[in-house]
Amino acid sequence: MIGGTLLLATRSAGKLREIRPLLAPLGLHLLDLTEAGLPEESDDELESGSTFEENALAKARHYFVASGGIPTVADDSGIEVSALQGRPGVTSKRWSARTDLSGQALDDANNATLLAALNGVADRTARYVCVAAFADASGEIVARGETTGRIVGEPRGTGGFGYDPYFLSDDLGVTFGEAADEEKARVSHRGRAFRQLAERLQELGG
Repeated sequence: MIGGTLLLATRSAGKLREIRPLLAPLGLHLLDLTEAGLPEESDDELESGSTFEENALAKARHYFVASGGIPTVADDSGIEVSALQGRPGVTSKRWSARTDLSGQALDDANNATLLAALNGVADRTARYVCVAAFADASGEIVARGETTGRIVGEPRGTGGFGYDPYFLSDDLGVTFGEAADEEKARVSHRGRAFRQLAERLQELGG
């Protein structure tokens, strides 16, 4: 299905750090958007769908074409909080509406917005969701991963990114901010989605 190169359609350093080891068993050259020389584009336009599946596929399709036909993988992920009826969901990265921020400053603003929304709320259960999508000239593959936990009131640990320091994993008993990379990858939404995607690519001769 795929040749020697696979394009990773994200500029997130955190995502790239997690995705590369998960796809390493494929034995392909993993090329990110910066290495491919593709111009920066706003994710807001590409992430206009109402589901993680729609957004992940939209990004995979877009960058497969934009790269001139390099087989491409993309993901869309976020956190769904029970007491907030599944929000922030697909808007997790934009939850704070701070379009002027990026990186850690944006993560901090998003986490502050989440904590404010949960002020005084007893039910802190949540789940992380990731959908990984693949696109090339022969077809598309979608894989979904989930992991459950709860939102804590204070950050714990300095690892991970996004909402990780506030997400207390049911599987690990620590936050994703406290977990070692290998521990997190074993149970995380992204780990589960991309391992499944890699397995399906291998089954199809990738």
